[in-house]
Amino acid sequence: MSHVVAVAGGTGQLGRAIVEAIEADGKYELMIFARSTSADKEKAAGGVPIIAVDYSSVDSLVEALEKHKIDTLFSVVDANGGAESEFNLIKAADKSKVTKRFVPNIWGSEYREEQAKYFPIAKSKLDALAMLENTSLEWTAWYVGWFLDFYVAPRVKTYMFPFSAFIDMAHDVAAIPGSGDVPVVYTYTFDIAAFAAASLSLPKWEKETYAVGDRLTVNEFLAIAEEVKGTKFAVSHDSMETMSAGKSTQLPAYEPLYSVMPKEVLTGVIAVFGVMFENGQFDFEGKHLINTEFPEIKPRKVREMLVEAWGKK
Repeated sequence: MSHVVAVAGGTGQLGRAIVEAIEADGKYELMIFARSTSADKEKAAGGVPIIAVDYSSVDSLVEALEKHKIDTLFSVVDANGGAESEFNLIKAADKSKVTKRFVPNIWGSEYREEQAKYFPIAKSKLDALAMLENTSLEWTAWYVGWFLDFYVAPRVKTYMFPFSAFIDMAHDVAAIPGSGDVPVVYTYTFDIAAFAAASLSLPKWEKETYAVGDRLTVNEFLAIAEEVKGTKFAVSHDSMETMSAGKSTQLPAYEPLYSVMPKEVLTGVIAVFGVMFENGQFDFEGKHLINTEFPEIKPRKVREMLVEAWGKK
């Protein structure tokens, strides 16, 4: 059981959804850790206190955890600045006399060791899990698949940015990774947040927590997209060979992201995720799902979300 909960990165995208869900639950004292605070941030956080912390200093993080008596810490820190913040949160949570539970910044799928060699995100996430193994914390890594929000932002409530990977909803074009016949889990961030808030009541956490919103292949997703929009998409395919070489078809939907991530880098990132889709790394078949613990949480499905965002009004 948890009592005082902090969300590191709780003013950001998924973090903000998690904060809202825990706040709505009303059972816990809740705080946000952020690099800085402001009146605007406080207002956006709905009155949840924001504690300004220095992620580069383990000692100051320990001090913040102990001062505010944080027994459970969620990490949803912005990973683009490198993994130092995450590693320091783990060290601090382990050192803190009051902190017992920790959720690392995974929130996706399971990476494979070989992917760490060429994909920095995979390396930092696997390193964080290895670090947690050597702590006295109770911790769980959340595997939630691919964010469904990417295909419906900003037309449906979400704090995520649009990232219509493989299936470009706005421009009626798709680049299917591999066969497109491997199931993929897609989950809406507010459903992830609802499960995360509910998990605080569990007496024991497993090291892996799997949450599923919907599960369907890329080709099935495409068929729903075409049906909802009432049009055929222009479809191409990227082979496993192409993607394994770090190449991928660039869709019009990716262009706004080039200001944040150079085109060459994004091309490689899309290629890695394409391989992971086709490898089944986003399919949690046979895993014990947290959905079964909380049947009252009914996650939204792909069709329902696409109709809300893109259906003919």
